[in-house]
Amino acid sequence: MLTVHHLGVSQSDRVVWLLEELGIPYKLVWHRRTAEGVAPPSLLALHPAATAPIIEDGELVLSESEAILPYICHRYAGGRLTVAPDAPNYPDYLYWMALNNNLLGLFFAKRAATESTPPQLMQVIKRREDGYLKFLEQTLATRDYLAGDEFTCADILSIFMLRNPALYAGREARNTLAYVQRLTERPAYIRADAIAGPAANPPDP
Repeated sequence: MLTVHHLGVSQSDRVVWLLEELGIPYKLVWHRRTAEGVAPPSLLALHPAATAPIIEDGELVLSESEAILPYICHRYAGGRLTVAPDAPNYPDYLYWMALNNNLLGLFFAKRAATESTPPQLMQVIKRREDGYLKFLEQTLATRDYLAGDEFTCADILSIFMLRNPALYAGREARNTLAYVQRLTERPAYIRADAIAGPAANPPDP
């Protein structure tokens, strides 16, 4: 059985969501953050990067959502929720699989900014965020999901940043917000959110 190593308020809840969508049994292991809010030594013992999510599948220990989600889909679900390389929308799927990390990088760059941060850098960050949101709006004006008419791993990966209301401040995001609502109303998302979402509580040690 797959083991999902979960860190509260992290991107590891997306693995739980995928498994709930696919109906694949799994074991969930919680790791509690330290007093400083960082990952505990128990995650470092599993993987040198100590990032969540991490899965164990037999002797395999795998980190990074962009690797974990396709691995599970192809190894356990016959490629469900992925897009085949010969499909017309395969390039779209590849592009949108990268969206979350691109937005996340900009988010951390803004958080690290100080009064001495060059204004030109902040302008670049804003321009890129504006560009991503504009392209999202254009894309979701013509289809229900990022890679096309079908729900895929690209949608599961996107939700971590797109459910952050601060991302939309002062920006036109009607289509994107409707998309986020569609995703968060999916029964598997609701189950996963209750099990491992930002407001979920770890079991007593």
